[in-house]
Order: sequence, then structure tokens, then C-alpha cells
Amino acid sequence: MADESVSYKTAGVDIDAGNEFVDKIKPLIKSTRRPGVLSELGMFSGFFAVDKNKYKDPVLVASCDGVGTKIMLAMDMKKFDTIGIDLVAMCVNDVIVHGAEPLFFLDYIACGALKSIDSLALVQGMVKGCEDARCALLGGETAEMPGLYTGRKFDLAGFTVGAVERERAIDGSGVRVGSSIIGIASSGLHSNGFSLVRKIVSDAGLPLHQPAEGMDLPLGEVLLTPTKIYVRSILHLLERVELLACAHITGGGLIENLPRVLPKSAKATIDFDSWSKPAIFGLLQQLGKLPDSEMLRVFNYGIGFVIVVPEAQETEALQILKEQGERAWAIGTIDARKDDERSLAIRRGGDTLF
Repeated sequence: MADESVSYKTAGVDIDAGNEFVDKIKPLIKSTRRPGVLSELGMFSGFFAVDKNKYKDPVLVASCDGVGTKIMLAMDMKKFDTIGIDLVAMCVNDVIVHGAEPLFFLDYIACGALKSIDSLALVQGMVKGCEDARCALLGGETAEMPGLYTGRKFDLAGFTVGAVERERAIDGSGVRVGSSIIGIASSGLHSNGFSLVRKIVSDAGLPLHQPAEGMDLPLGEVLLTPTKIYVRSILHLLERVELLACAHITGGGLIENLPRVLPKSAKATIDFDSWSKPAIFGLLQQLGKLPDSEMLRVFNYGIGFVIVVPEAQETEALQILKEQGERAWAIGTIDARKDDERSLAIRRGGDTLF
């Protein structure tokens, strides 16, 4: 048999396609440019200068995350822009927890072949997320890895860096007995629990392209509703009220995320009936026959972000959130914690769900 010439392209990696992709996204990325960006796309690294006039003693706050198996739902629906928003949201919501304004974001897309996914839609979603979070899409990496990723399979990772004045960093140390706990509504499932979601939907045989009972949109679109970005609302709150602690409610739900920001002497007591639950949670709970405790541990259950404020500022905080277009509720209080107690209790009427 005659020897055949091989190349990187015949091995599955198309350099020209990668370069064309970069050219397409350059204007999109440029639209997220903000003060502090010093570099252009295409350099080995992204340059960003922290504003010395704005910060006297800045602390950099960094986070990285992904969107989990929500990617598989995006592939089933052939809709990729919303998970780009998710990717940004999962990162920037983690840094705003500490009062840090997101400065820039970087992404990593890994796939078998660029042509197998809608990479442009992914970046368009990231751009939308960065615009919502007021941060720059500073750069990223797109890797074609045939053999490791087959067919349409791919993965995403995001990285963000924010800044906060050292003396204004929120770490939960100021939480005290009597403080009020406010929950801010999620937009839906956000980006957690999708391994369970996909199993429930599959076992029930529900079609993704048709509305489920009680829903106006196709089920797949409801499930793909992007993670809400809370940056602007929290930055507005920081200007007018004292935020003692914040928590981004992701995997682990209220049960695991709120205790992460509480001092050992504090216990959060939550009233389960104090907020509205989107219909998608009721559908999943019914189909999966899930107890409330499992729903609270796996999903955000309608609360995507939590703040703790002094009791005297509860009403003002709720009003500010309303002005920012958020739905929010006073969902609980901070009590003294005994040595043998959990740091969180969720109650419904006279029953303790957790």
C-alpha cells in the first residue's frame, strides 16, 4: 500500500478553522471592553490594570466553574448561547458574594472539532453574560482534541477575577444574632442538578421540544433558562446597606451553601413557605417523587442568591432589590447556635425539613 501523506488536519485538528473562529469572535469580545483592559485578543495573555484611584488597598478575588451536564441538554436542543451565559454567571456570582466587582473573564472550550458545535453561539452567550456582569471577556482558549472528545461532545470552563477594597470584603464575620436573611429569586434551575434532571425527564419520557403541563415554553427551553447574574443588584445594595454575608446558591442548595458564610456561633433559621417556587421544581419533584430534603440539597429551589443584613435594614434592602427588578423575600433570621446544633434549619409550619 502506498504511503499516504498525513497532516494535523487529517488527524482531526483544523488550524485554519480555529483562526477563522478567532477572527469571528474578535468584534464580539471587543464589545465587552471596559476600563483597565490593556491587551488585544491574540496575545499570549490578557493584560488588566486595577484602577488605583478606585482602590486604595485592593484584594483580588478569583473563581472558576463550569456548567456541568447542562451541556448535554444544550446538545439535545441544539441551543448553545444560554450555557455561555451560564458559564459567566457561575463564576461572577461567586466573586460578588465577597463584594468583589468582576473585572474580567476567561473561557476554555474543549471539543473534538469546532465544526461539531456552535462555538460562535457559545461565545455570544459569554459576551451577553460579561455585559450583564460589567466585566471584560479578556481572552480564552479553544482546544480541538479529537479522540478525547468524540462526535458533538465538548466541555466548558470559565474563570473570573474581581476586586474589592480590603476593608469592604464580605466574609461573614459580621453576622450577628437577629440579622435578617433575604433570598433573591433564581431564574430557574440555573446550572446545578442536571444529572438528576435529565434522568427524571428521560424516565418520564417527556419530549424536550414540547411544553410540559402548565408551561408555555418547550420543556427544553425552560430547562435551559440561563443562570441569573446578580452582580449589578449586589453592587447597588453595597452602596446603600450593610451586607454582612452573601451566598450563591449552587450545588448543595441552601443546605450546604448558606452555612459556608456563617460564623460558627450563628445558625440560619429558614421559613420554607416564605418564597415562591418556580413550576419547574414542582414538576421535577412530582415526576421524581423527590422529598423536600432532596430538592433542597440538589437544587436552588427558587432562591439563587442569599444576603444577610442587619434587621433594621431589611425593608430598605428589599426595596432596593425591587428597584433593580429582582424578586426577593425575607426568608429567615440568624439565631445563636448551640454546640450540638446544625448551622442551618429549614422549617415548614411545625415541621423541620432539615
